[in-house]
Amino acid sequence: MIRFVMTGILLLLVTACTSLALLPTYDLVQKGIVLQLEQTQQELQQKVDLDFEKFDIKGVSITQQQLLTIGNLPAYHVEGTYHLIFKLPNQEISQLQKPFDIYLQIQREGKSWRLLLPEKNDNNPPSIWHSYIIL
Repeated sequence: MIRFVMTGILLLLVTACTSLALLPTYDLVQKGIVLQLEQTQQELQQKVDLDFEKFDIKGVSITQQQLLTIGNLPAYHVEGTYHLIFKLPNQEISQLQKPFDIYLQIQREGKSWRLLLPEKNDNNPPSIWHSYIIL
């Protein structure tokens, strides 16, 4: 009986440690935000007719993480805020407490993460996702 209880406790500890290792880190979330911004940067440049040389992301604050499954793989819907600093040719523009809403998915082998962007449509939840590797 004691062996059974000890085995159960050991399994719980291993499962808890494994699931904690699969949580997205602040660094990963920051890289995901940067990748999402890079994907939309060209569209923004055309709309406001500005030449962005560079931008920085700082002060990432995660307010919510929700585990879900997309395409039979675990994913996280992560929300929060960050500080965005655009570097223009002659000035910097800061936007503080800018909200973010991203989807991050760990790959089957557990070695890499991907940013998932839903295709723009009226379906809720999205049926088509675009996937980008986060290095």
